[in-house]
Amino acid sequence: MKIKRSTKEVLLTVIVAITTACAGGDDTQSEQRGDDISFQQVDGNQVPMFDPDPLFFSVIPNQWVSGAVGGLAVDLHDNVWVFQRPATIPDGEKAASLDPPQAECCYPAPPVMQFDADGQFAQAWGGPGEGYEWFTNEHGIFVDHEDNVWLSGSGDSDNHILKFTSSGEFLLQIGRAGMNGGSNDTENVGGPADLFLYEPTNELFVADGYGNRRIVVFDGETGEYKRHWGAYGNQPDDSIELPSREEYIQQLSAGEAPPRQFNNPVHAVYVTNDGLVYVADRGHLRLQVFDLDGTFIREVFIKPNTLGPNGTVHEFAMSPDPEQTLLYVVDGTNKLVHVLNRETLEIVHQIGGHAGHNAREFFHIHSFAVDSRGNIFLGEVNDGQRYYRYRFRGIGTPQ
Repeated sequence: MKIKRSTKEVLLTVIVAITTACAGGDDTQSEQRGDDISFQQVDGNQVPMFDPDPLFFSVIPNQWVSGAVGGLAVDLHDNVWVFQRPATIPDGEKAASLDPPQAECCYPAPPVMQFDADGQFAQAWGGPGEGYEWFTNEHGIFVDHEDNVWLSGSGDSDNHILKFTSSGEFLLQIGRAGMNGGSNDTENVGGPADLFLYEPTNELFVADGYGNRRIVVFDGETGEYKRHWGAYGNQPDDSIELPSREEYIQQLSAGEAPPRQFNNPVHAVYVTNDGLVYVADRGHLRLQVFDLDGTFIREVFIKPNTLGPNGTVHEFAMSPDPEQTLLYVVDGTNKLVHVLNRETLEIVHQIGGHAGHNAREFFHIHSFAVDSRGNIFLGEVNDGQRYYRYRFRGIGTPQ
């Protein structure tokens, strides 16, 4: 039955009203800038509060659909960037041959999609092109202070990093596809998972990653190699055999010293305003903190009894206040976002904990970002294949 336009408008009004009511109806807090929001009172009794925001992102055009979301970023203008994997979607030519046939929609969107601060689709680009080598498995994305877009891949032959303008013009390639020389290679990378361009020094910090066991730093302008390090600031050694997850958990439970090497993947890196480097050693269920030069400071274990292949420390983000009081840690295995006091590294709150594809459920969170107003953005891989916003509602008492 064809629905009249007026009826559609009524339905849309009802949906918006319900959504607003569920979100509390007060949008004042989410409109504030990060330096107007105080996170100092967060202590477990007062915590950041969020609600799912299912209507935030607009529909993407051209009958496009997105696949698994390898990476997600928010730039300095609060634009949201989604780095998705078109190969995880059957393309138009394959659609008719599927059993049952796929509908005449659903063509893969370009890998890089940009949405503005209001969630409206802005542009899409990326994929193979002249002058650079594209990736076999899209993974990391970071937008720097000059609006340049840095990209990485996690496939076996993704031994390089690409830099583009915000409109998709190619600028720079670091490394070469298929040329990884291991964790002490100064020219190539090995399945780099994550990227962070630190503005004060214009240095690119890379969580390298799926094939290697290190953090490696390059010059943000020239791509020149600067330095690298492994767990505890040691030189990485790929020849060292690491324990299985079960053996590792037993060692921790027995009070034995954890391995002095990162496990695969080294999945995320984040450099804070005060110059501390946070590294996600996902396979070893821990995060480590370093100075900019790779000097080890401290570590903390997140859910250290967790079995399964994917570990617990997947991605980082910080609260948007200048002090970056809170550290958000994505735990894809346990379907959680852990909220840590960054000074003490104690968990003061958790978001989520329920598996699924519905609102308030996480399937496999893989990427994460926070905008200047405190809203959080999440991207999922595997059969999740979605990106979405949780609207920040201010600091309050947990329910």
